[in-house]
Amino acid sequence: MHKVLFLQFVAVVLVTAIAGFWVGTRGAVSALIGGASYFLPNLAFVLRLKIAAASGRASTATFFAAEFFKVVATIGILALAQRYFDVHWLSLLVGLFAALKANLFAFLLKT
Repeated sequence: MHKVLFLQFVAVVLVTAIAGFWVGTRGAVSALIGGASYFLPNLAFVLRLKIAAASGRASTATFFAAEFFKVVATIGILALAQRYFDVHWLSLLVGLFAALKANLFAFLLKT
């Protein structure tokens, strides 16, 4: 899971830099918000599952509750960003997509 989180972080940073170069500050911040809207809830999801596994209380209910929180938190961050910041939508969606799909590259890397 650490590899997936690291790849998501790297993907968000790269997309933020590219969006900043092409669109400017507004694009960079929008890409960062888009990537963070998935990365931060996913980080909380991983930490919650690690705590549950370490305490011996891991179950499918824990997994689904954490997954529900992740989805709600992602939607909440995106809604707050849209409400309080003048987002550049293409940059935001590219940042979100980069964070979502970065875990696919984890399968390409050997552990």
